[in-house]
Amino acid sequence: MPDDRTSATWVPGRRLGVDVGTVRVGVALSDATGTLASPLETLRRAKDQSDLDRLAGLVVTHEVVEVVVGLPRHLSGASGASARDASAYAEALASRIGDVPVHLVDERLSTVTAATHLRAGGIPARRQRPVIDQAAAVVILQSHLDGRPRTGPETGGRHS
Repeated sequence: MPDDRTSATWVPGRRLGVDVGTVRVGVALSDATGTLASPLETLRRAKDQSDLDRLAGLVVTHEVVEVVVGLPRHLSGASGASARDASAYAEALASRIGDVPVHLVDERLSTVTAATHLRAGGIPARRQRPVIDQAAAVVILQSHLDGRPRTGPETGGRHS
């Protein structure tokens, strides 16, 4: 499961962003051009892995061409238990979605950034809980989208 964003050629289509937590999983979806990420839903992590089945269903329903899972590293760049959990979750998801690639991307401070955006949008901290995971998934996915080189007629050539 690669986490190198420049290793693959850009393919137009929707992307799914996933913020894996121990209790909830935030999900974001890009537009069909792979330009703009928007919140989609929050899933409850389930012991029966029904959350993974739901994600696999979203991949099919939205004709997703790529899934981006946030890899929570420490500020130092080291990986801990949360990163191992996110990696295992990404592998389990990849096994359910056939040839749709699943990429791990550094998500340091995504929840902090999401909370800042929500506060700036007028949502007080006490009302952020139901949407913070989706907002973090948006930050993860948008960062990935913004960092990808694009080629093809719809983008006017290659951009870095």
